[in-house]
Amino acid sequence: MQTKPRIAFLGLGIMGLPMAGHLLKAGFPLTVYNRTVARAEDLSLAGARQAKTPAEAAQGADFVISMVTDGPDVEQVLLGHDGAMRGSHSGAVFIDMSTISPEIARNLAETLSQNQIEFLDAPVSGGDVGARNATLTIMVGGKQKVFEQALPVFEALGNRITYIGPAGSGQVVKACNQAVTAVNLLAVCEALLLAEKNGVDPQVMIHVLAGGASQSWSLEILGPRIVKGDFAPGFMVKLLQKDLNIVLSMAQRNGLTLPGTTLVQRFMEDNAAHGEGTEGTQALYKALKRAAG
Repeated sequence: MQTKPRIAFLGLGIMGLPMAGHLLKAGFPLTVYNRTVARAEDLSLAGARQAKTPAEAAQGADFVISMVTDGPDVEQVLLGHDGAMRGSHSGAVFIDMSTISPEIARNLAETLSQNQIEFLDAPVSGGDVGARNATLTIMVGGKQKVFEQALPVFEALGNRITYIGPAGSGQVVKACNQAVTAVNLLAVCEALLLAEKNGVDPQVMIHVLAGGASQSWSLEILGPRIVKGDFAPGFMVKLLQKDLNIVLSMAQRNGLTLPGTTLVQRFMEDNAAHGEGTEGTQALYKALKRAAG
């Protein structure tokens, strides 16, 4: 019987915690690290080993997965003083599933390669629901042979797993995803306001639209939350702001104008100004409602 590869998982936030749990349930020997130690307690009780540093977590791991907030956080947990690279070994595969810029992903691939460590950028889409249900969409950049090596790991986390191309390619597609997600969420919020102002039950409107050409994840998942006044985060406003900054920086370098993405970013600046940065992205509705008076 072939032993499953050992995995170190770094970052147990809204997305990372259920993802790590799926890997444990799939039978992978798992070591976890999180800055807030208490976040790892349930996984420890279920059989995961808890490490005090990313370097300790990476010791003996065949795959090291990072799922943290931003590019500098990824660089810290992978390359920092106590970063995973310090405890890893030649031939290990590092998989970053955070959303960062393609440039940082390429730089990480180069730095790790110099230390005989492989790297894949593998951002995800599907939100907290996809993380909990192991139905994430996973878009992967890096060497194809390394992608194929990591495929059993990805299959424990998602159901649409696509190899895109060289290092950084996964993050390029994730930027495209965030642009579509943001503009689509804006349309959902506009439709809710329009229905309400014209005396139509927004739940009924959502039900009808979900069966036609307007169907979308934002409509079906976030629409009902908005109607219920539920702005708890599955994905925070401030994190989508960070992602849209990446999108707009890429567009600027390419000489592109992205008016829809730019408009959503402006509304989310209003969210931030009203102390709503840690609410769910569906709080965009609040900014639109304020703008509509």
